[in-house]
Amino acid sequence: MPQPTPNTGHPFDDLVELMATLRNPDGGCPWDLEQSYDSLKPYVLEEAQEVVDAIDSGDREELMGEIGDLIFEAIFLAQLLAEEGQFTITDSLNNMKAKMIRRHPHVFGDGAAETSADVMRTWNEIKAQEKIDKAARDAELKAGGSAA
Repeated sequence: MPQPTPNTGHPFDDLVELMATLRNPDGGCPWDLEQSYDSLKPYVLEEAQEVVDAIDSGDREELMGEIGDLIFEAIFLAQLLAEEGQFTITDSLNNMKAKMIRRHPHVFGDGAAETSADVMRTWNEIKAQEKIDKAARDAELKAGGSAA
């Protein structure tokens, strides 16, 4: 039987560990163990809509809970990927951090932005270049090369 999840004082880490406990084949939750990417899709959409509804209602306490629910769905998906040896939630968070730094050169680099329109223009240019770069990497991998 799995041990109770730790209370490390790091709520995110504790939630990740809780998810791993729920998915533990030795004493975890049968429902959680049955879930897949496809079965989780409706819950991800539902939780995102509930976040929007809480924003619209102005109920900040409700919003607090719904944000937690949405984060938990992301942790759940990342747990499935970790079990497959693909990547961890930490990898996903590091990827997001790098993306935000890359897309905010006016804050973290030598770019300039005086208005939010400037920010959006730069954001869209960087995002478009990222898609071009990804397509080139994918084509190279498909052709049998290495994605350096």
